[in-house]
Amino acid sequence: MVESNVKLGKGVKIFDPALVNIWNCEIGDDTFIGPFVEITCGVVIGKRCKIESHTFICDSVTIEDDVFLGHGVVFTNDLYPKVDRQVSYIKTLVKSYASIGSNATILCGITIGRHSVIGAGAVVTRNVSDYAVVAGNPAHILKQFASEEELYQYMSQRQSLR
Repeated sequence: MVESNVKLGKGVKIFDPALVNIWNCEIGDDTFIGPFVEITCGVVIGKRCKIESHTFICDSVTIEDDVFLGHGVVFTNDLYPKVDRQVSYIKTLVKSYASIGSNATILCGITIGRHSVIGAGAVVTRNVSDYAVVAGNPAHILKQFASEEELYQYMSQRQSLR
C-alpha cells in the first residue's frame, strides 16, 4: 500500500502498489520500486533509482540519484535496538550512482560513497569511500579506484572475462 502522504516524483514506477508498504517519504522522478518493498517515514529517495524486491529502507535513510539496490537489501537505523527504550534514529546516506548487491545489510550511521559497489550479502559496518568495491562480513575494501572511469573500466574488463 502506498499511503497518501508519500511524495511521488514524476514517472515513478511501482511494480504493484498492493505489494509494497510505503509511507510518509519522498521518492524522486523515474524511480522504480519492486514488489515486497517497505519504505518508512522520513526516507528520501532520489531520481532514477532502482529498488528491487524485498528491500527494507527505514527511517533516517537518504538515497541520492541513480542508486541501485538489489533484492533483499536491508537498512538499519538504531545501533542498540531494545524493546524497553525509544529507538534513537541514526542517519544513513547513500550517495549517487552507488550499487548495493542483493541481501546486503547496511548498518545505521554509514555513508556509502559515489559510484561505490557493495557486494551481495555484505554487512556494511563503516563508511565506504567513493569508487570503492567492498564485500564480506564485515565488509572490507576489495578494490579502491581514483575515478569513475577507472572503476567502470575495471568492471567492463571483469564482465568480459565471464
